[in-house]
Amino acid sequence: MRALFLNPPFKVEHGRFSRESRSPAITKSGTNYYPIWLAYAAGTTEQAGHEVLLLDSCADRINRQDTLARIAGFNPDISVLDTSTPSIINDIEVGAAIKAQYPTSFVILMGTHPSALPNETLLMNPAIDAIARGEADLTVREVAEKLSKIQFQKLNTLQRIEILKTIQGLSFQVEGKIEHNPARPQIQDLDTIPFASQVYKKHLNIKNYFFAACDYPEIQIMSARGCTDRCTFCVYPHTMHELKYRVRSAKNLADEFEWIEKNMPEVKEVGIEDDTFAGHIKRVHEFCEEIIGRGIKLKWYTNVRATLKLETLKLMKKANCILLTAGYESANQEVLDKMKKRLPAQAIIDFSKNTKKAGIMVHSCFMVGNPGDTRATLQESLDLALKLNDDTMQFFPLIVYPGTPDYEWAKTHNLMTVSHYDEWVTPDGLHNSVIRMPDMDSREIVNWCDHARRKYYLRPRYLAYKAFQTIFKPSEMVRNLKAGKRFIHFLKNGSFGKRKNISPPVQSKHSSVSKSLPFPTDAPTPGLVLPDFKKMERQAS
Repeated sequence: MRALFLNPPFKVEHGRFSRESRSPAITKSGTNYYPIWLAYAAGTTEQAGHEVLLLDSCADRINRQDTLARIAGFNPDISVLDTSTPSIINDIEVGAAIKAQYPTSFVILMGTHPSALPNETLLMNPAIDAIARGEADLTVREVAEKLSKIQFQKLNTLQRIEILKTIQGLSFQVEGKIEHNPARPQIQDLDTIPFASQVYKKHLNIKNYFFAACDYPEIQIMSARGCTDRCTFCVYPHTMHELKYRVRSAKNLADEFEWIEKNMPEVKEVGIEDDTFAGHIKRVHEFCEEIIGRGIKLKWYTNVRATLKLETLKLMKKANCILLTAGYESANQEVLDKMKKRLPAQAIIDFSKNTKKAGIMVHSCFMVGNPGDTRATLQESLDLALKLNDDTMQFFPLIVYPGTPDYEWAKTHNLMTVSHYDEWVTPDGLHNSVIRMPDMDSREIVNWCDHARRKYYLRPRYLAYKAFQTIFKPSEMVRNLKAGKRFIHFLKNGSFGKRKNISPPVQSKHSSVSKSLPFPTDAPTPGLVLPDFKKMERQAS
């Protein structure tokens, strides 16, 4: 059976839409995630003996017409499309276009959005045959297995329904009748899944992917599924994993590192894209010992809670870990508690200090608009970020997604400011703010994030640090220049375009009259000359 796995084109005229990042968008830094869930599903189906075409139209920046042209010679029997909330209308249209071109192709959607809203999604267009809810690997493989043994389109309605009803994890529609099958038991032995790196090597161009905080080129794999925590904003644990945490063995993970080092020598760094890598500390230590014992030299980064001890950090550094992404989210303890972060604010400070002692860089993340946030709590977070001085930092709006507690919270409290899924990103694909705060409207939230980034990145101290890093650390030069030349545009102009065309933020009708925290204006920081990243990149090449 011929199985198409497609990352559908979306806003390719503006950049590379990063559909599988935790907040899908065209990013300010140019970061573009691998279609990792699509790759795992494709690899699992290919492993079962089916012919697979994995096509990433976003990374290749090819439009809908050219995407259909690329598919033309393949003539797929099943077509699996990845989706996201901002792109869901577009993704369904692409699925319908495939169905129009190949009427016998069985069209399946996967991803967080249809997993959260399967009934609504199927009702949007009868051309969509099914949704593989949650982790789609085995569900898609079973569809391919069962449809390969029959002439599905020649069956009558009742026969089709009876066959599809046997596939766990599948929601489907036949002749207007929608069915939702029981959830599929999740894979417990993750050592049985294919290496994502092998799928990438066969099907994708790794130079199309970039993570601003790490070396280039890099690849992204997973060592665990699910999360040990219950943060109210996080979409993947709530919609894909049923909040269940499972891990690959240290040996299996090290085996993939070894395979990458031998078979993909161009790869400079590996991203372990778990929601949390260190849910089992013993396994972290075992993995590091495997890397050290085998003499593997590959650098790597991963996502962790800000609770790791210095002993573990030092061992990770010895095993070539160079960067950690940590979701601090807020400096305010009450806000952290409301999002069920289970993180003492003091732990953030201790973690940042310990990573510096261990020699590991940190990309720290803060969110704006959390339950309990006010102008004062936002200033607390910015003050903390400036104090910690991590290698890179991001402030971005809380973006609530269907399936998460925060989405329900925002709807219940009448905080949503959008009425259409397309509005989850701006017209040119950038992150948008989809909620308001009690004392700040959605546009002010975005402006505040811009203000925080400028405060952080345009400090003379920080610019000097980055210039030194770029000149004297060759391994950091490419990532700094590649991310910097794009990011600098947004630092100068803000998220809404040229700042000279934007009025300073004003109090909205929802804003508090409190003047305890004056809202920052959009004026440029005086006395700073921004680096010429294009010139520096030419000199480096």
